[in-house]
Amino acid sequence: MKNCDPKACETCPGKEKESKEELLQHKLARIKNKLIVMSGKGGVGKSSVAVYLSLALAQSGYQVGLLDVDLHGPSVPKMLGLSGILGVTATEQILPHQYRPNLKVVSIESMLEEKDSAVIWRGPLKHGVIRQFITSCQWGDLDFLVIDCPPGTGDEPLSVARIIPDVKAIIVTTPQEVALADVRKSINFCRKVDLAIVGLVENMSGLYCPHCQGFIPIFRTGGGQKTAEQMGLELLATLPFDPAVVESGDSGRPVLEGDQQTPFRGAVMDLTKAVLRRLKEMPETVQAGQSVLH
Repeated sequence: MKNCDPKACETCPGKEKESKEELLQHKLARIKNKLIVMSGKGGVGKSSVAVYLSLALAQSGYQVGLLDVDLHGPSVPKMLGLSGILGVTATEQILPHQYRPNLKVVSIESMLEEKDSAVIWRGPLKHGVIRQFITSCQWGDLDFLVIDCPPGTGDEPLSVARIIPDVKAIIVTTPQEVALADVRKSINFCRKVDLAIVGLVENMSGLYCPHCQGFIPIFRTGGGQKTAEQMGLELLATLPFDPAVVESGDSGRPVLEGDQQTPFRGAVMDLTKAVLRRLKEMPETVQAGQSVLH
């Protein structure tokens, strides 16, 4: 199978003769950039960052996959208004949800008959499931695979780092010191497992008053920038708190799908531009050659 075309691996008659490792490598070869969105603690809006970064990349013309590996608390399907069980092809390939023509989505929630079912799995089983999300899903050719991980430095991010050696991390925090202390642990985790870091994102950095448009620092300001400087990383963007984002997450209608220009929307575009720029600067990264967001 050494001369097998990676583009044909999903329908190749000899697919069953491949080793699992060969199949994994064929699938990964069709994905140009792999990004894992991490956070040191819960409640910092990590899934929102993963969803909106994926949407912004797709709106820019890239082929994007969004993989939710938060096995115990998946939220991506709800945020995008996706429901129903994922389909399976005749060759036993899982069909991702097609949110838009160039954005595919896979989550453990979309594989459960009851979405409120508790997933009680230990590390080895989690590792196998995350690996299967790559090898058994019909991702096709992607410019980006964005992986939403649960908070912390446990089984899921470790499995992603081992299964996808060239994955790069985007770490999300909020301005409070309690969040910044945890994000430093995530940074050190990445460095210990040789996981390249694209940069930090400071989420919920403040609120723009809907009446006067004045900026209100809800927690504090400058924490993300200070941490980035201390740890030798780049602060990719600061995303303001926007009540409309919370409401859209509950309703499954992302605010990025509308035409209204808001500080949050502008910040997401800045984040996306920064990610594209950083990936060009980082070694061993293949770019898709699409236009940058305007």
